[in-house]
Amino acid sequence: MKPRSIVLLALIAGISALTVRPTAHAQSTQAARNPVVVELFTSEGCSSCPPADQLLAKLEEQQPIKNVEIIPLEEHVTYWNQGGWLDPYSSDVFTARQSVYAGLLSKGNSYTPQMIVDGETEFIGSRAAQAVSSIERAGSQKKVDVTVTPGEAVKGAPTFQVKIGPVPNASGGDAPEVWLAVTETGLHNQVKGGENSGQDLHHAAVVRDLRKIGTAKGAGEVSFSADERVKIDKTWKRENTHVVVFLQ
Repeated sequence: MKPRSIVLLALIAGISALTVRPTAHAQSTQAARNPVVVELFTSEGCSSCPPADQLLAKLEEQQPIKNVEIIPLEEHVTYWNQGGWLDPYSSDVFTARQSVYAGLLSKGNSYTPQMIVDGETEFIGSRAAQAVSSIERAGSQKKVDVTVTPGEAVKGAPTFQVKIGPVPNASGGDAPEVWLAVTETGLHNQVKGGENSGQDLHHAAVVRDLRKIGTAKGAGEVSFSADERVKIDKTWKRENTHVVVFLQ
């Protein structure tokens, strides 16, 4: 995985009802809202992280920037797990993803809370003014079209058809990767150890699963197409889960 700038974000598909909430190019009767991916690398073991978690949740709920759809991805890293509290939402996948970003954006330094906007701009995740200005700037950029269409469930697991439109300048050895994330909102946890011991921490859209599903090729009308089955853990609340697809 070698993330560069995110050039698109898909529609968000609600897993429980298998319906799609329109954003960006899918809105025909409303003013178009340009999607912007906002990643937050965080941990329940980090005392400076709760304000950043709250900021991300606020950005998602209030959607304060005109003509922009903020798509939050809260990714819990593992390197705080040695400090007295094992973050139940942490994954080595997110730690590795942040490490690659560190080599590109933050001089090799991984830290929490770190917010990254559209894969291009990084800063301390609790800085609200910087978050808004970065999102506004990213929202002014043209994005590639994506369609996510709910299909028939297979053995109880929801399926989605993913299609990516033309990808400009996809040449010179560049390989635009298609990624799928499953997020869950409404999560909170009573922390019993580490720097946040005794606190009931509330989160934004926590990433439960993140995986590459393919590579977009060429600048044709459809540069990528696939049918994806999404496995939902029995401990997740389906009514709070969503699928997000983005090209990077």
